[in-house]
Amino acid sequence: MNWDDIKIFLEVARAERLSTAAKRLSMDASTVSRRLHKLEESIGTKLFDRTQDGHVLTADGDMLLTSACKMEQDAQNALSNIHSNNEDNCGLVRIGVTEALGNFFVSPNLLSLQQCFPKIDVHLLLFSRYVKISRNEADIAIAVERPKSTSMIVSKLCDYKLQLYVHQDYLDKSLDGNVEQNLAVHPHGITLDNLAEQKWVTYVDNLLFTDQLSYVKELEQYLDGELKANFSSTSIISQYFAIKSGLGIGILPCFLAEQDKSLIKLHSQEISISRSFWLVTHPESKRLSHVNTVWQYLKQLVQEHAELLNPSK
Repeated sequence: MNWDDIKIFLEVARAERLSTAAKRLSMDASTVSRRLHKLEESIGTKLFDRTQDGHVLTADGDMLLTSACKMEQDAQNALSNIHSNNEDNCGLVRIGVTEALGNFFVSPNLLSLQQCFPKIDVHLLLFSRYVKISRNEADIAIAVERPKSTSMIVSKLCDYKLQLYVHQDYLDKSLDGNVEQNLAVHPHGITLDNLAEQKWVTYVDNLLFTDQLSYVKELEQYLDGELKANFSSTSIISQYFAIKSGLGIGILPCFLAEQDKSLIKLHSQEISISRSFWLVTHPESKRLSHVNTVWQYLKQLVQEHAELLNPSK
């Protein structure tokens, strides 16, 4: 069995699409397809079902994936251990994280890590789905839901708060014609009674990869009526820019929105939604000094920025 064919198999299993895997491997899609068929012929079984939605692992493919991931992990750990025998805290650490936390919290706070440990390289991988640590997609994942796997090391990273935010441009438009009356009731002119009537920015609920990102039902308990979204997106970054443009009111993580002084927080005393982040890694990865150092750094980071993650006001 050719190890290069196994590496191609692993990449297709992770990407679930031939074109994506080919791009990551810097190969032609036709070459990747041919090598996969060659691998299947050599072991006498079908590894993938080819569907319109992509390449889906068969039962045999899933069995090979487990073994192939372990082979890859063992090889990487062996190389890292050999390197670490000569020097600790040296090597690459891949962090899999959601786009909001990655872009607005982790990435802006890596300077101290680089200054203290200049020989640790970081790849920040942004995912809009679960990071598959078992498939070796990353060395450390920051998950929005506690993984059910008992074979991984899982530790709660922190709680974080989400609240309602709006831009002044939206308030100016929504108060048009009722400025004095609305401002007499509430300084922003938007009360709990009329919140449901506003224009809303939300996630596309039926495309969420986890219920932890679904806030509508939780929010509706505070509202006098059902919430109707005027703009929805699968991306929290798109929602942020939509709210910032004055398109509507939306729920944003405080660690993102509090850094933008143009956004106004609404009903922070009455409405507050909390979620958690979880650190996840493979036991073998956690034993490596550079991975463990980044793991501990992330834990220290959330303690230092606790007020940003969980504002008291």
